Amino acid sequence: MNTAETPSILASERVIRPRHGLVAVDFGELWRYRELFVFLAWRDILVRYKQTYIGFAWALLQPLMMTVVSTFVFGRIAKMPSGNVPYSMMIYTALLPWLFFANTMTRSSNSLVTSANMISKVYFPRLIIPASAVLGGVVDFGVGLLILAAMMMIFHIQVTLMLLLLPLFFLMALLAAFSMGLWLSALNVKYRDVGYLVPFMVQIGAYVSPVFYMTGMVPEKWRFWYTLNPLCGVIDGFRWCVLGPAFEPYWPGFFAGLTLVLVLLVTGAIHFRSTEKTFADVI
Repeated sequence: MNTAETPSILASERVIRPRHGLVAVDFGELWRYRELFVFLAWRDILVRYKQTYIGFAWALLQPLMMTVVSTFVFGRIAKMPSGNVPYSMMIYTALLPWLFFANTMTRSSNSLVTSANMISKVYFPRLIIPASAVLGGVVDFGVGLLILAAMMMIFHIQVTLMLLLLPLFFLMALLAAFSMGLWLSALNVKYRDVGYLVPFMVQIGAYVSPVFYMTGMVPEKWRFWYTLNPLCGVIDGFRWCVLGPAFEPYWPGFFAGLTLVLVLLVTGAIHFRSTEKTFADVI
């Protein structure tokens, strides 16, 4: 090798190392790649609805059809209580955040594996990939809000100032999905069993979260431990904001669940940054 060329070759090398210090994420680097972040999020949305006849309408049909089926099975046949509101309203205000969390977490957990070609050929902050999958889910959630607004008018649900708190509970759902996505996407690169585990987790999660029933049905002695599930606080929060005080969250469990989300977010970011240097070799 010509020694005169060595400095230019070395200058073009990029070595990925875990960030040191208390802050696991290089926010400055993420900002420099913001256009790629938006592009990947938009690509995720377009690929999902590519070559479909009804396009974005699928984002409307999924929660709508699940609401119809659940209302018939749990509301009409099982006679589950709904707190003096139409059962379909109670179920939809739970399905809206739950489907956002479940679909977003699933896409985020598989995002690194499905982007293997990019990761092995081009350098960019790998954190952008699971984050863009989360941003893509926000679009589906926004479409689902249109159904919620229509159902509130159909069932004459009073609009109150409590609706202004709805974004806070949505933010908790987003952080929960992103934190789980960080952990699962990083683990999925090395252990492909994660790809089979996530759908199973989603199926079980729908029943251990108050999607089809009210949190008040859980015995008092178990309620705190039950509401450690962050989605309990999110779902109850949505119902509280839309349907009124009868669905107020169990606050001790809510704040404990929020703390758990923040812990998962921080540790997930640290774990992701410490393992991303091996992604290109393992994936």
